[in-house]
Amino acid sequence: MPSVITIRRAKIGDVRAMHKLLSVFAEKKELLPRAISELYENLQQFHVADDKGRVVGCCSLAVQWDNLAEVKALAVDPDFQGRGIGRKLLDACLKDAKTLGITRVFALTMKDGFFDKIGFSRVGKNDLPHKVWTECVRCPYFPDACVEIAMVKDLGGVAPVPLFKAGDLPADGTTPTEPEGFPAARRARAGKKRSGS
Repeated sequence: MPSVITIRRAKIGDVRAMHKLLSVFAEKKELLPRAISELYENLQQFHVADDKGRVVGCCSLAVQWDNLAEVKALAVDPDFQGRGIGRKLLDACLKDAKTLGITRVFALTMKDGFFDKIGFSRVGKNDLPHKVWTECVRCPYFPDACVEIAMVKDLGGVAPVPLFKAGDLPADGTTPTEPEGFPAARRARAGKKRSGS
């Protein structure tokens, strides 16, 4: 009979297991390396997947800016992958975001397929505030060969700040070209607003 995995808030006793799990993926250059002190300092941001007292997955939600939070450090033990654990961890973080009143979350990932299935959309990295790039200096691919893909998900509620504000538009009435990967739905909404529909 398969074990029942529990998604719960991380506790002090989980930190060493979380660090070991995250280090497996950092060694493969699939996640940023994280010091154990960073996990202790940010423990309240984490959820873990628990298999009878063993940490088999983790994920955190870090508020980055006004109305914006990042899903970080999402990892599932390779022996437990394919069971929906990553999705459950992400759902716990999205629930936290909604509780905090955050209406947009993002992830920087090398594996966009997972996030795409859950309703995240690709955006250009420059569409995110510069503050979100503070961890880039720790990335093994920094600065010349960034391989991360920026993905966002709007959660509803108060609309996020629009990509282009009226004051940013050219005085001649033309509209700037949208970045590659800009979601079609957002373009359609913007078109309706401009036409007055």
